[in-house]
Amino acid sequence: MAADAHAGKTLEQRVREIEDRLEIYNLIASHPPTADTGAGNYAASVWAEDGVFDRGAEFPQPIGRAAIADGSSNPEHRRAIECGIAHFAGLPYVRITGDTAFAISYLQILVPDRLGPVFDVPNHGSSRGFHVHRVSANRWEFVRTDTGWKIKRRTLRSLDGTQPARDILAGALE
Repeated sequence: MAADAHAGKTLEQRVREIEDRLEIYNLIASHPPTADTGAGNYAASVWAEDGVFDRGAEFPQPIGRAAIADGSSNPEHRRAIECGIAHFAGLPYVRITGDTAFAISYLQILVPDRLGPVFDVPNHGSSRGFHVHRVSANRWEFVRTDTGWKIKRRTLRSLDGTQPARDILAGALE
């Protein structure tokens, strides 16, 4: 952030902005462990009541806190967890404007490599390793509520060379 971005702001305003940013970082950082454990109740607690989770045309688009939480705990997702799925999020770019905010981030979905050769890493055990199943661009939209920041909308698109994912990433450069 440029030094002049703080011009005219009180210390209280600057501290609130830092606290808001940290809360938003934590919301995004909580997604991988929530998804990888199927913690539907936690997922429900971080979404706005009318939240929208848009993963593109090939996936269902749940609307509302309960529907989004069900996605974390449904049988298909449970099978993915049992297969070792791991969500790995990158550090987001965050922009806060009053009581709304957005963030742009990357998300990798890793899965165990069941076919590769077993190899040893000194002091870290043996494994076949992992492979990257998908990398996506994410746009998170947030709203401040009486109980803190909530996710209002999340849009993600696979980084497969098509324009929609690049459009999401360009949002960090506006």
